[in-house]
Amino acid sequence: MPRQKLVIALGGNALGNSPQEQLKLVKETAKTIASFAKEDFDIIIGHGNGPQVGMINLAFDVASLSDNTIPPMPFPECGAMSQAYIGYHLQQAIQNELAAQHINRTVCTLVTQVVVDEGDQAFKKPSKPVGIFYSREQAEKLAQEKGFKFVEDAGRGYRRVVPSPLPRKIVEMDLIKELASKGEIVITVGGGGIPVVEDENGYHGVAAVIDKDRSTAKVAIDVHADLFLILTAVDQVYINFNSPNQKGLSFISLKEAKDYIMEGQFAKGSMLPKIEACLSYLEACPSGQAMITSLEHAPAALAGKTGTVLTV
Repeated sequence: MPRQKLVIALGGNALGNSPQEQLKLVKETAKTIASFAKEDFDIIIGHGNGPQVGMINLAFDVASLSDNTIPPMPFPECGAMSQAYIGYHLQQAIQNELAAQHINRTVCTLVTQVVVDEGDQAFKKPSKPVGIFYSREQAEKLAQEKGFKFVEDAGRGYRRVVPSPLPRKIVEMDLIKELASKGEIVITVGGGGIPVVEDENGYHGVAAVIDKDRSTAKVAIDVHADLFLILTAVDQVYINFNSPNQKGLSFISLKEAKDYIMEGQFAKGSMLPKIEACLSYLEACPSGQAMITSLEHAPAALAGKTGTVLTV
């Protein structure tokens, strides 16, 4: 009997905000992944890179200002760097955990390009937060000096925003399918993938960050995943979130999810893109199942004990 296909989107809470914090957190992430490997799934993992790509970009900007021999680093290249170093940490942690549990599976990280449409309206309205939080004064100074756009982010400070176009095609998709079908645990579309546009001369990187849930959903669609799992900071999806009449949802139909979106139940910077990613997957793979839960509750969610399941 063929293995079921499991595609996982890892949230930022699984990675942390610094290399040191990330090394600690991915050990816990690896335990969850190993529990899935025991179940004999084909496993494909996507992850975010918001803090990391912003940190890399900022480091090069600061260095180039103090030393004119160091060039500023273009944003696509910063995305590639973040894919590689986050992938290295995840890959190593999963390898170590698999070995500790005597699970005979291998892991690889694939630097992945994702094609976007140059005419996507997102390029006119940057919206994806990247990098660290700034005070209002710091954000205004950087906006004036560098032309960056900043937004206030959930009461925590100001973050730079960049365009977030929709993923149209994953360049390395055939290789992802081949590796996963052989039992390899594949880490891919890191940070949503390196955004590229395609023309008669091939692929070219563009300054943007693709939403990782959207790109991972695209992976789930292309491999015809049986289960698309989004791991985030909350154990399940809530309506009236953070209010006295907050209510957790164990199951949401496609129609109910669309109704809740129309009601404004899901915050734009957090739960909304996750719900929209699940909807895009379910509309393309109506026999599949999407699930949203926290990293620590993921095994229980797969056993039907918690989490939110979205179905057609």
